[in-house]
Amino acid sequence: MAVFAEEVNLAGYTTLRLGGPARRFVEATTEAELVAAVRAADEAGEPVLVLGGGSNLVVSDDGFPGTVVHVGTRGTERLSGEGGHVTVRVQAGEEWDPFVARCVEEGLSGVECLSGIPGRVGATPIQNVGAYGQDVSETIVEVRAYDRRTRKVVSLDREACRFTYRHSVFKGSDRYVVLDVTYTLRETEESRPVAYAELARTLGVEPGARVPLKEAREAVLELRRGKGMVLDPADPDTRSAGSFFTNPILEPDQLAALERRVAERLGPDTAPPRYPEPDGRTKTSAAWLIDRAGFAKGHARGPVRISTKHTLALTNPHAGTTADLLALAREVRDGVRGAFGVELVNEPVFVGVSL
Repeated sequence: MAVFAEEVNLAGYTTLRLGGPARRFVEATTEAELVAAVRAADEAGEPVLVLGGGSNLVVSDDGFPGTVVHVGTRGTERLSGEGGHVTVRVQAGEEWDPFVARCVEEGLSGVECLSGIPGRVGATPIQNVGAYGQDVSETIVEVRAYDRRTRKVVSLDREACRFTYRHSVFKGSDRYVVLDVTYTLRETEESRPVAYAELARTLGVEPGARVPLKEAREAVLELRRGKGMVLDPADPDTRSAGSFFTNPILEPDQLAALERRVAERLGPDTAPPRYPEPDGRTKTSAAWLIDRAGFAKGHARGPVRISTKHTLALTNPHAGTTADLLALAREVRDGVRGAFGVELVNEPVFVGVSL
């Protein structure tokens, strides 16, 4: 049976350790409990926040004036294994990195470069979680979810999920509650082709090469630890929501304007990072823009700061508040806009706050 409580402080359920109390808090450990808790709150006209690992959330200091449903469902099931591929269905409440570790140990390729990412499986399709050249959209084949509009459990295939860069049909909408996610993985001891240049350098291979799965995982973990992106209670830089801003994707005219601003500010021999997208747009680096706008690692505003290891992470190493964090985020966003004319967009989900 689901466990209920009142006035539960949400700071203890987020990796930023920020956020005020939930008026009502429900711990759901089965799919039936999860659906019932959300349905009951909807029928009562209560606001609902579905909470997983809290690794991608920025919650208001005032908390949440409704029902928070904490997803604690567990279970992993192999559905099939044909043609060198294995299909695996995973409950939304499973922790993500232990699942990745099991895949690597069992010789299942496709998520190894997503090692070390905090949070739970149910969050992965919402923002199309990705890192080091891999996105979950490459391996997700189905998402089962509770549709709060029709009050039915539905199945969405990859196309229906409408995956784009750090986005999906689930993000920015509270219509769907993810129940489980099905991945198709390749049965092999080798990684997918290494697509990310930094990872290739760490592994000592050329981009496009394959390496043993365990080597890929360890290299990713090494890189993430170096950036404070693997949760560690002893490291205050890990008290973050990961990358706070997404990498901007620019239209050709926006890219040309950025290049002009960079040349004016940093000299004619300096150019921003450019990563061509299939649709003709170009992705650039938010971390590069932040740094070149004058915000160095460790830049502080009161009790919060930019990570000392990674420019893209905003951290709460001391007794900060959500208001403190947002003030720093606005300072960085406005500084980049002023320097380069590019608008940074937050990657974490905001609850009760905005930039």
